[in-house]
Amino acid sequence: MGGDDPKSEPNYSTHRIYPEKTKLPEVKSLTMPSLTFLGAAGTVTGSKHLLDTGSHRVLVDCGLFQGLKELRERNWQPLPIAANAIDAVILTHAHLDHCGYLPRLVSEGFKGRVFCTPGTRDLCTLVLPDSAHIQEEDARDANRHGYTKHHPALPLYTANDAARALSQLQPVGYNRPVPVVPNVDVEFINAGHLLGSAYARVTFGNKTILFGGDLGRFGRPVLPDPVPINAADVLLVESTYGDRLHEPDDQGRRLETIVNAAVQRGGKLIVPAFAIGRVEEVVYWLKRLEDENRVPVLPVYIDSPMAAQAMQFYAQRA
Repeated sequence: MGGDDPKSEPNYSTHRIYPEKTKLPEVKSLTMPSLTFLGAAGTVTGSKHLLDTGSHRVLVDCGLFQGLKELRERNWQPLPIAANAIDAVILTHAHLDHCGYLPRLVSEGFKGRVFCTPGTRDLCTLVLPDSAHIQEEDARDANRHGYTKHHPALPLYTANDAARALSQLQPVGYNRPVPVVPNVDVEFINAGHLLGSAYARVTFGNKTILFGGDLGRFGRPVLPDPVPINAADVLLVESTYGDRLHEPDDQGRRLETIVNAAVQRGGKLIVPAFAIGRVEEVVYWLKRLEDENRVPVLPVYIDSPMAAQAMQFYAQRA
């Protein structure tokens, strides 16, 4: 999700979202569909929304909690439902706070299909193995330097778990309703947030639930505008930026000023940017400013293998 500082949020303990000892009713006893928020409630991270139809269970998004330690610790707490009781997963996009828990779910016994767009599948092949590598590296460092109460410290999940999760991805194109479980269909609609990002329009019987995922902005480069949605019975939208207004687009003027100032000083310009979603936009604007003769043509280095590969995926699907 990005944008909100977790330090500014209330300190919601996990049991405020779902009691640790509470288990969902047995499937046979359910008669009405239910929607349970297992993440992105009381915080802007860890998106997981469980749709229980009474006979099947579908998890919409499967994100990691990120940010402060008390948020990250929630990743280690068991879900109030067994992983093997979930029949399918739907991913809205490939940011880790929406897909990064998937290898953990697989390691705990989830064996169903994971529905997503082809663009989301592409980016998951980058972010999930990378996340697993970081988990394994952190565990090794903790054991090597002894800054853990666990002996030994274990990773949240491994590279093998990430590989298994990738093998369960089921890519589906935009605007093509497909069955997920009996009586439940999903249709992906472009959300304009990231390569492959989508609203998930879930149809259950004669009712429609629209899961917004993360919404893109209109008039941005690289990605198309979000597709307007006419109607839904239930709309679920996360509100990371719900209390603020974005500044109007300045058509690259601030970046133009910064680049030219660096050139005049004979210096270098180092731009920290998210490897997926932001680097592409920075490169777009640098190229556009060069083409419009607003800045001199300069060498540009992308010091990130992940960002370089993501650029190729964007180029293939542009």
